Amino acid sequence: MPLSNDILLRPRFKLEIPRPNEAILNDFENAKSIQSDFIVTRVDDHVFIKFPKEKQHFWSPQLHLEINKVDDNSSTLHGLFGPNPTVWTLFMFLHFLVAVIFIAFAIWTYTNISLKQSYAVQASVTFFMVLLWVTLYFAGSIGKASSIKDMRLLNTFMNNVLHIDHEKAP
Repeated sequence: MPLSNDILLRPRFKLEIPRPNEAILNDFENAKSIQSDFIVTRVDDHVFIKFPKEKQHFWSPQLHLEINKVDDNSSTLHGLFGPNPTVWTLFMFLHFLVAVIFIAFAIWTYTNISLKQSYAVQASVTFFMVLLWVTLYFAGSIGKASSIKDMRLLNTFMNNVLHIDHEKAP
Protein backbone atom coordinates (compact mmCIF):
# COMPACT_ATOMS: atom_id res chain seq x y z
CA MET A 1 0.00 0.00 0.00
CA PRO A 2 1.63 3.27 -1.08
CA LEU A 3 1.33 5.49 2.01
CA SER A 4 3.73 8.03 0.51
CA ASN A 5 1.41 8.94 -2.37
CA ASP A 6 1.37 12.76 -2.50
CA ILE A 7 -2.00 13.09 -4.24
CA LEU A 8 -4.28 11.03 -2.01
CA LEU A 9 -5.00 12.51 1.40
CA ARG A 10 -6.98 9.41 2.39
CA PRO A 11 -5.19 6.27 1.11
CA ARG A 12 -7.35 3.27 0.20
CA PHE A 13 -6.60 -0.39 -0.38
CA LYS A 14 -8.38 -3.63 -1.19
CA LEU A 15 -7.55 -7.20 -0.17
CA GLU A 16 -9.00 -10.55 -1.19
CA ILE A 17 -9.02 -12.83 1.86
CA PRO A 18 -9.70 -16.58 1.57
CA ARG A 19 -11.81 -16.67 4.75
CA PRO A 20 -15.51 -16.06 5.51
CA ASN A 21 -16.28 -12.46 6.48
CA GLU A 22 -17.88 -13.44 9.81
CA ALA A 23 -14.65 -15.19 10.86
CA ILE A 24 -12.66 -12.06 10.05
CA LEU A 25 -15.14 -9.83 11.86
CA ASN A 26 -14.98 -12.13 14.89
CA ASP A 27 -11.17 -11.88 14.85
CA PHE A 28 -11.47 -8.11 15.18
CA GLU A 29 -14.07 -8.49 17.95
CA ASN A 30 -11.64 -10.76 19.83
CA ALA A 31 -8.71 -8.39 19.22
CA LYS A 32 -10.71 -5.63 20.89
CA SER A 33 -10.63 -7.44 24.22
CA ILE A 34 -7.04 -8.76 24.21
CA GLN A 35 -5.18 -5.49 23.56
CA SER A 36 -5.37 -1.86 24.68
CA ASP A 37 -3.24 -0.08 22.05
CA PHE A 38 -6.19 0.53 19.73
CA ILE A 39 -9.91 1.09 19.98
CA VAL A 40 -11.71 -1.39 17.73
CA THR A 41 -15.36 -0.76 16.94
CA ARG A 42 -17.56 -2.97 14.80
CA VAL A 43 -20.81 -1.94 13.13
CA ASP A 44 -22.26 -4.65 10.88
CA ASP A 45 -19.57 -5.39 8.24
CA HIS A 46 -17.53 -2.29 9.15
CA VAL A 47 -14.59 -2.18 11.55
CA PHE A 48 -13.10 1.08 12.79
CA ILE A 49 -9.63 1.04 14.34
CA LYS A 50 -8.32 4.15 16.03
CA PHE A 51 -5.97 5.24 18.78
CA PRO A 52 -7.16 5.85 22.36
CA LYS A 53 -7.91 9.49 23.24
CA GLU A 54 -4.68 9.96 25.20
CA LYS A 55 -2.59 8.96 22.14
CA GLN A 56 -4.54 11.05 19.62
CA HIS A 57 -3.49 14.35 18.08
CA PHE A 58 -5.33 16.61 15.61
CA TRP A 59 -4.31 14.60 12.52
CA SER A 60 -4.45 11.14 14.15
CA PRO A 61 -5.53 8.63 11.53
CA GLN A 62 -8.08 5.93 11.87
CA LEU A 63 -8.54 2.85 9.73
CA HIS A 64 -11.99 2.03 8.39
CA LEU A 65 -12.39 -1.52 7.11
CA GLU A 66 -15.39 -2.86 5.22
CA ILE A 67 -15.39 -6.64 5.02
CA ASN A 68 -17.75 -7.97 2.35
CA LYS A 69 -18.73 -11.56 1.75
CA VAL A 70 -17.78 -12.84 -1.72
CA ASP A 71 -18.86 -16.44 -1.11
CA ASP A 72 -18.87 -18.88 1.82
CA ASN A 73 -15.07 -19.16 1.85
CA SER A 74 -13.78 -15.75 0.78
CA SER A 75 -14.16 -12.06 1.51
CA THR A 76 -13.09 -8.71 0.18
CA LEU A 77 -11.64 -6.17 2.57
CA HIS A 78 -11.80 -2.48 1.61
CA GLY A 79 -9.61 -0.24 3.77
CA LEU A 80 -9.51 3.53 4.11
CA PHE A 81 -7.05 5.55 6.17
CA GLY A 82 -8.24 8.99 7.17
CA PRO A 83 -8.35 11.52 9.96
CA ASN A 84 -11.10 11.65 12.54
CA PRO A 85 -14.42 12.16 10.67
CA THR A 86 -14.98 15.47 12.49
CA VAL A 87 -11.61 16.78 11.33
CA TRP A 88 -12.26 15.54 7.78
CA THR A 89 -15.70 17.19 7.71
CA LEU A 90 -14.21 20.50 8.87
CA PHE A 91 -11.45 20.19 6.30
CA MET A 92 -13.92 19.52 3.47
CA PHE A 93 -16.22 22.33 4.65
CA LEU A 94 -13.29 24.78 4.46
CA HIS A 95 -12.50 23.56 0.93
CA PHE A 96 -16.15 24.03 -0.07
CA LEU A 97 -16.28 27.50 1.47
CA VAL A 98 -13.11 28.56 -0.35
CA ALA A 99 -14.52 27.20 -3.64
CA VAL A 100 -17.83 29.07 -3.22
CA ILE A 101 -16.06 32.34 -2.37
CA PHE A 102 -13.69 31.83 -5.31
CA ILE A 103 -16.55 31.28 -7.76
CA ALA A 104 -18.57 34.23 -6.42
CA PHE A 105 -15.65 36.65 -6.59
CA ALA A 106 -14.51 35.34 -9.98
CA ILE A 107 -17.98 36.06 -11.38
CA TRP A 108 -17.99 39.48 -9.73
CA THR A 109 -14.51 40.19 -11.16
CA TYR A 110 -15.61 39.16 -14.65
CA THR A 111 -18.75 41.28 -14.39
CA ASN A 112 -16.78 44.36 -13.33
CA ILE A 113 -14.27 43.81 -16.15
CA SER A 114 -17.15 43.54 -18.64
CA LEU A 115 -18.73 46.73 -17.29
CA LYS A 116 -15.34 48.49 -17.34
CA GLN A 117 -15.48 49.15 -13.59
CA SER A 118 -12.79 48.78 -10.96
CA TYR A 119 -12.14 45.12 -10.17
CA ALA A 120 -8.95 45.17 -8.09
CA VAL A 121 -10.60 44.12 -4.82
CA GLN A 122 -12.58 41.30 -6.43
CA ALA A 123 -9.55 40.00 -8.34
CA SER A 124 -7.45 40.14 -5.16
CA VAL A 125 -9.99 38.10 -3.19
CA THR A 126 -10.23 35.60 -6.08
CA PHE A 127 -6.44 35.22 -6.13
CA PHE A 128 -6.36 34.98 -2.32
CA MET A 129 -8.87 32.09 -2.45
CA VAL A 130 -6.53 30.20 -4.80
CA LEU A 131 -3.68 30.74 -2.32
CA LEU A 132 -5.91 29.65 0.56
CA TRP A 133 -6.94 26.48 -1.30
CA VAL A 134 -3.28 25.61 -1.96
CA THR A 135 -2.53 26.27 1.72
CA LEU A 136 -5.35 23.94 2.78
CA TYR A 137 -4.07 21.25 0.44
CA PHE A 138 -0.53 21.48 1.82
CA ALA A 139 -1.87 21.51 5.40
CA GLY A 140 -3.66 18.24 4.62
CA SER A 141 -0.51 16.82 3.05
CA ILE A 142 1.56 17.81 6.09
CA GLY A 143 -1.07 16.26 8.37
CA LYS A 144 -0.93 13.05 6.38
CA ALA A 145 2.87 13.03 6.38
CA SER A 146 2.92 13.52 10.15
CA SER A 147 0.60 10.51 10.51
CA ILE A 148 2.43 7.96 8.35
CA LYS A 149 3.98 6.29 11.39
CA ASP A 150 0.53 5.99 12.97
CA MET A 151 -0.92 4.62 9.71
CA ARG A 152 1.80 1.98 9.66
CA LEU A 153 0.93 1.00 13.25
CA LEU A 154 -2.74 0.65 12.30
CA ASN A 155 -1.78 -1.37 9.22
CA THR A 156 0.50 -3.65 11.26
CA PHE A 157 -2.28 -4.22 13.80
CA MET A 158 -4.71 -5.09 11.00
CA ASN A 159 -2.19 -7.50 9.43
CA ASN A 160 -1.59 -9.17 12.81
CA VAL A 161 -5.32 -9.68 13.38
CA LEU A 162 -5.73 -11.05 9.85
CA HIS A 163 -2.57 -13.20 10.17
CA ILE A 164 -1.12 -11.67 7.01
CA ASP A 165 2.59 -12.04 6.40
CA HIS A 166 4.20 -8.56 6.54
CA GLU A 167 6.18 -9.15 3.33
CA LYS A 168 2.95 -9.79 1.41
CA ALA A 169 0.95 -7.09 3.20
CA PRO A 170 -0.33 -3.98 1.44
